[in-house]
Amino acid sequence: METWLKVGLVSSLFLSVLVISVVSWDKNTVLSPYNNAADEYSMQQLTEMRVTLEGDDQDYSIANTMSTPMLVNDWNDPHRTLLVIAGPEKPFDAAEASALHDFVTKKGGKVILAASSTNAQLVASEFGVKYFDAPVYDDQRYYEVEDSVGVLQPADYRRLWSAASVNQNISEMGAEKLIPCSEESVNNAQVDNCRMPVLFHRPTAIQVLDEQSDSNRDISILAAASTSARVAKFPDNIDSDQNPTLGEGMTGLIIRIDYPVSGVLDVIKNNDYGEIDVTGSIVFVSDHSVLANHLWDADLAEENGYLQCTSPAYVENGHNCWDSDPDGLSSAQGSTDWNGNSQYFSALIRDMMEFDNPELSTTITRSPSEFYVVFDESRHVSSPLISPFTEAMGAVVLLTSDVVLKWLIILNLFALLAIAIMVVPEKENWRHVFDLTRFRERPSKLDPSQYQARTRDALLSKVRQFNDLTRDEFMRKSPAEIMQMVRDPRLVELISSTRSYSNEELREVIPQIRRWGN
Repeated sequence: METWLKVGLVSSLFLSVLVISVVSWDKNTVLSPYNNAADEYSMQQLTEMRVTLEGDDQDYSIANTMSTPMLVNDWNDPHRTLLVIAGPEKPFDAAEASALHDFVTKKGGKVILAASSTNAQLVASEFGVKYFDAPVYDDQRYYEVEDSVGVLQPADYRRLWSAASVNQNISEMGAEKLIPCSEESVNNAQVDNCRMPVLFHRPTAIQVLDEQSDSNRDISILAAASTSARVAKFPDNIDSDQNPTLGEGMTGLIIRIDYPVSGVLDVIKNNDYGEIDVTGSIVFVSDHSVLANHLWDADLAEENGYLQCTSPAYVENGHNCWDSDPDGLSSAQGSTDWNGNSQYFSALIRDMMEFDNPELSTTITRSPSEFYVVFDESRHVSSPLISPFTEAMGAVVLLTSDVVLKWLIILNLFALLAIAIMVVPEKENWRHVFDLTRFRERPSKLDPSQYQARTRDALLSKVRQFNDLTRDEFMRKSPAEIMQMVRDPRLVELISSTRSYSNEELREVIPQIRRWGN
């Protein structure tokens, strides 16, 4: 039984590693901040975002997590930590979604969740937000693209642009919504009363469903599609009534929710530790590509043929750009050039952090390296060699972090222990070995055919010791002399008889041997 248990354990481990490796063999890692390979997937990585955030101008402390978001509430200084989840390829479970909700609402943590699928829905549901499982078609707000030789590509109503605010609900902004944020205002963190253009690749729609469910929060729709935009559940018939139009300002593309959090420990003005008030923030983005290299960096976007508003293609195709749309930006108020999504999201991340918290010590607020940006790579497919390790780490963390599953593990361990106790044979008597190199050694199991001989030897050994004889003296005694020493007829028979005793007979004789000589 022990052997089969070992074989089963080794086999299950081998099959687990093999199956995970085979499943991920033909898949490539994308949306990774560390994949610098110059291949066809290089434009879909987050390496430019990581370089920007850890550069000299911003200098955040960059890290990543590969196991599970269950760990977020155990991190140091969660209120100074931003978790970036871009393009989850695997759905979250209820325990992970609950952990992220607590991270934001109880720890003051910051999260940017960018996705264009319902893999993010369980987390969004914790905050009363819905992800639609279909792209947005907007024939009013899409940008133009040229191929590598400068030929204008066919119009794609799924490539959207939006003029996004950093911290204001766009439906509540007045005339200031026409003001484009200048580079100077972004550098000085003065972005409350301006907006910036953001480009999307294939966004879905997101919408707040229960604004009144929690009054202790601030909800802001930072970017939205036009009023005529449709959620294309049936793209073959875009005018179908089954493709919903959500209404003015309701086809959300970026939604921010802020929570006031009290009693967080950190370094205060006198450089002692004390309780401060912070803001927990989560930003839902309807497209993961907004963070990818081809949209993050303006130069890379230009290489991919993404056109600015200065291109005549917008006029030729009869639709607005962000500098000509009535709800866009005014070129009379400043430059409306799109400088890559990096400008907007860098400003958004800085605004979400606690740089402007007056209760924090200036030794913290004036040093960006005291703030952390953590990229979540646990939702992405990794290489076949790394996948078994990351999946195992994720399973261990998940099982040991969830209370119900933790008790399930404990009960299973008790069950395995009980099985081990049942299958392990009864231990033989230990023997004294005065050799420290062999202190774990135990005699091998006895052959049942030797039980009678060992019982007889035990009796003779006791007779010799009782009569105070050495081994040599005892060996010189005749059988008759030995029988005379024993005297007990039944024990004399055991010594002299050649018949075979059964186990039951030996059990009856052994107590008699113990009593002999007393």
